[in-house]
Amino acid sequence: MTTVLLVRHGRSTANTARVLAGRTPGIDLDETGRGQASRLGDALREVELAAAVTSPLERCRQTAELILAGRGLEPVVEPELTECDYGEWTNRSLGELAKEDLWRTVQAAPSAVTFPGGESMTAMAARGVAAIRAHAARVAAEHGPNAVWLAVSHGDVIKAILADALGLHLDQFQRISTHPAGLSVLSTLDGRTRVLTLNAGTDVAALVPRAPVGEGTPGGDVDDPTEPGAGSPAEESGVAAGGGA
Repeated sequence: MTTVLLVRHGRSTANTARVLAGRTPGIDLDETGRGQASRLGDALREVELAAAVTSPLERCRQTAELILAGRGLEPVVEPELTECDYGEWTNRSLGELAKEDLWRTVQAAPSAVTFPGGESMTAMAARGVAAIRAHAARVAAEHGPNAVWLAVSHGDVIKAILADALGLHLDQFQRISTHPAGLSVLSTLDGRTRVLTLNAGTDVAALVPRAPVGEGTPGGDVDDPTEPGAGSPAEESGVAAGGGA
């Protein structure tokens, strides 16, 4: 068995601007996001980490660096954990995208969605799940079956990984919420995956909706009004969660 600490990046500048950043370079954590990642790192200080992997995008690499501060552990950059390619939707505002017919499909049947000029949500899910399985096998081979490791990615990718672990169809992954710097814990044993923790973190109050819960978005969380993707397909849990993922 290996245990993976699956973490969504902290709040980004695109989240606060409510823009679907997608794979746009140069999107950093904002001050709140840096604080979220640092606090999570402090909370995990007594957990021995054998390895770490991260999406190549800046907001994930910054989150990983803050969590790993002082450990002397360099994260491996994993392209397959990168954000969904939202194609022509990239850098558009969530408010504008929410008016698109495709937005409703993202909420109701994401497995049928291919973003114009971009990636299908099915392809995104497949690569994310495959990457976690491959790294789990690698970590077990290099560090033993009881190793604990960190993976930092994006909202929609993480939701797809969690849906797979829970035995849910991709069309049900909107039932899962991932907050900025939210922590989910998975264990693997004999090819089976168990969900030990889902969307936890150091700020328990942030898990409680402060506004009516609306539809999820591709890059953010439906119940996180501070996220650009909240209630839209572009949140950092991807379009499924609402913007700027």
